[in-house]
Amino acid sequence: MTTTTLAVLVPLLPFLGAAAGLLLGRTAPGFVRPLAVLPTLASLVLAVLVAARQGGGTAIDSATELTPTGSVPIELALHIDGFAALVAVLAGVVATCVQIYSTGYLRDDPRYPSYSALVSLFTSAMLLVVYSGDLIVLLVGWEVMGICSYFLVGHYWETPEARAASIKAFLVTKLGDVPFLIGLFALGTDAGSFRITRVLGTVASGGLHHPTLVALLLLAGVAGKSAQFPLHTWLPDAMAGPTPVSALIHAATMVAAGVYFIARLLPVFEASSAAMVVLAMMAAVTMAGSALAALAQDDIKRVLAYSTIGQLGYMTGALAVGDRGAAVFHLLSHGAFKALLFLAAGVIIHAAGTNSLAAMSRMKDLRARVPDAYWTMTVALLSLAAIPPFAGFFSKESVLGAAEHVATGHTEHAPGAAGWIVLVTGLVTAVLTAAYATRLWLLVFRGHGPEAPDHGKQPLTMNAVLWVLCVPSLAFGLAYGVLPGWFDGRSLTPALTTSVLGTGLALVGGLVTYGAWRHTTALATRVPLGAVAAHPEADAGLVEAEAIASHTPVYGDVAYAPDPADPGRLLLGPLHRHAAVGFHLDAVYDALFVRPVRAGASLVRFLDREVVETYVRGAGALPRLLGAAVRRAQTGNVQTYVSALLAGTVLLAVAALLVATGV
Repeated sequence: MTTTTLAVLVPLLPFLGAAAGLLLGRTAPGFVRPLAVLPTLASLVLAVLVAARQGGGTAIDSATELTPTGSVPIELALHIDGFAALVAVLAGVVATCVQIYSTGYLRDDPRYPSYSALVSLFTSAMLLVVYSGDLIVLLVGWEVMGICSYFLVGHYWETPEARAASIKAFLVTKLGDVPFLIGLFALGTDAGSFRITRVLGTVASGGLHHPTLVALLLLAGVAGKSAQFPLHTWLPDAMAGPTPVSALIHAATMVAAGVYFIARLLPVFEASSAAMVVLAMMAAVTMAGSALAALAQDDIKRVLAYSTIGQLGYMTGALAVGDRGAAVFHLLSHGAFKALLFLAAGVIIHAAGTNSLAAMSRMKDLRARVPDAYWTMTVALLSLAAIPPFAGFFSKESVLGAAEHVATGHTEHAPGAAGWIVLVTGLVTAVLTAAYATRLWLLVFRGHGPEAPDHGKQPLTMNAVLWVLCVPSLAFGLAYGVLPGWFDGRSLTPALTTSVLGTGLALVGGLVTYGAWRHTTALATRVPLGAVAAHPEADAGLVEAEAIASHTPVYGDVAYAPDPADPGRLLLGPLHRHAAVGFHLDAVYDALFVRPVRAGASLVRFLDREVVETYVRGAGALPRLLGAAVRRAQTGNVQTYVSALLAGTVLLAVAALLVATGV
């Protein structure tokens, strides 16, 4: 079987599994789980074979014209280089793990058949984006992922949070997709083709007429899909969906698609220095802002959601300095440890019995309750914090090294300003990342919250998947020595300067957070744990961080202490309440966009009901009144008709007489 045939089957098999799952979900429920797992697993095996045959060498290209368009042709094309081969393997691994994990996590869910089918369709769409060699075919997979995310985030549609989150995810990403579509059309028009190879050839020959405009239009779509500032606000709210869906979206599909798109078309963005600086600034704001927000969240999934936004900021930062090898390396590494983090969080939530107990302030020393999640999540958090020798250290170091290379003027692929922006913000974010990773570990596994009910052991499928993902989270970074051939020959060997700075700052962030936790824990133990929960105002959230730092009583004779101690409040101080709500960006959008649109809609409704309908009602009222008058004259009484006739005759005769006499 040819490599091209294998590549076609990779996205096709999950699609067929999704179709069969939807058709047989009600009539043959026994086939649902095999149809969820086996096609995705087979797709993974084929993706590995394609990667082995491609080998990081010459890209595999194949195309056939779908239908004559009369102008720019649309082709069913494949373009598989080293990046595409590896990202497809990542998508297959994570999707397979999510499907296996979901058989235990959602085993009692009545909507599991539709859920598993949508996950398969989601996987198929991402694989189509990865392998596609034509921008319009890529757009199909791009949009299918959007609609799948809408349904999967709203899986628990009975809850208002899930309904609102699904609509928000759909609308915010569509806000970016509109300029993205215009940018694709402009790119195809300039190149005379939507084939990626021809587009890149046009860019290389200087045939792109408006590179800055096209790049900025495309960046809007990337910001929406990959949750980058300012279109990142949908991703934290998307945690209302099932936890395995969060793992899939954050690790290998939707949000990875935007980063992968820029990596594939990086020369288009490099053609405009202004676009590269804008990309660097977007990455910088995203990295720092999301890390601060993560340090203030109480819900474990929202911490991980803001963490994803920040790590995607590292990837876009690497692209802003013209190093797609570092960006994709971190994409692969992050996919492994972030999937592990979310699935481990799912085990913790499953042990608590419900999604509503995802608040870390409600967790108490869970090490013994969930030992598999404890050990594997510890590995994933160390990788997230970029502590050597875990995978995240090598991939994040490659990003910082690339930024340092540009900042010091050793390459002309990107402006020096972009290098300094990414380097400085990346180092600051390294401190914050280690801080919120340490805080999460302490509050979840050494917390002082109330004892949650024990819901027994988790299914074997859930815990087994954690250990499978633990392997790449621990060891994938060590493969940097054999990966350069897959990344345009770019050396991924850690640089001494950025390695020492990054690791040192991460250790500082972790140690300071641990010290703050010890300090606030000492305060919390001065009062019985039940005192806070028993106070009528304590749960209302009226206590500010200043009260914690001042060590003073707050409510009369009841000495308030945080329960449990949260180092995030102490570290952020007055900034905490702003960071906890994402720096009020949703409120800004509500004031700038939502309220004006609603006001406009109210005005249109008023004009329609009170003005337009008034004229319509008036136009119908006059004939109706005339008809009523005529209808009253038609009584059916002959004497009435004769009397009216005689009266009319008399009136006519009198009128004629008056005219004749000249009166």
